[in-house]
Amino acid sequence: MTATIERGAATASVTPPRKAPTRKKPGGFLGSSNGKKAVMAVTGAVMVLFLLGHMLGNLKIFFGRESFNDYAHALRTLLEPLVPYRTLLTLVEIALVASVGLHMWAAISLSRRAGKARPVKYVAKKSQAGGYTTHIMRWGGVTIVLFVIWHLLDLTFGVVNPKGFDAAPADRMIAGFEVSRWWVTLIYVVAVVMVGLHLRHGLWSAFQTLGWAGHGRYRLLRASAALVSAVLVIGFLAPPLAITFGVVK
Repeated sequence: MTATIERGAATASVTPPRKAPTRKKPGGFLGSSNGKKAVMAVTGAVMVLFLLGHMLGNLKIFFGRESFNDYAHALRTLLEPLVPYRTLLTLVEIALVASVGLHMWAAISLSRRAGKARPVKYVAKKSQAGGYTTHIMRWGGVTIVLFVIWHLLDLTFGVVNPKGFDAAPADRMIAGFEVSRWWVTLIYVVAVVMVGLHLRHGLWSAFQTLGWAGHGRYRLLRASAALVSAVLVIGFLAPPLAITFGVVK
């Protein structure tokens, strides 16, 4: 007599559990922290190049009114007659505004992401240096944006300038920083120093993000960031201070 043995649960086929589909983070590369850091690096480089060019142009006031006016005129007539008057300058301004906007967006996004990743504040207090840097980057950025708006209304569009829009660029610049408007010069000094501090920290952060700030290059890169910032601050402050104190008339 033959016995029939049925398969029990122990020998039944087992279906492996399905893996949950991996969800991609919204936003792709730009939505990631590395993407936002890349945006900050690229837009920061655009702004630094603009600042260097703008600083060199401002220094032409020391070579006389005609030299400065020729420089301002050349900016507006670049590539003429291939393109209409002021086309290239307008494109540069649009790129600069876009860079500032994207730079601020990336900075705010990274700050918010860091806050969400650390919902509970540290028990230990932050170092004074860390707090100082945070305030400089946060309030310095706001100060710079407000100053840029004033700067455009004053020297570019002539809305708040004593000479008005129809005056020559050199006349607007000299009138804008004359001794009776010392408070404008003071605002300019504060804003430019903020730009320098912001730039120094931004350059150093970029070096760290790129992995360049190793032990052997730490001091060199730190000094380089400070040097670039100092050159820009001195270069931007020289013309308005020279006008206010009567060196340039």
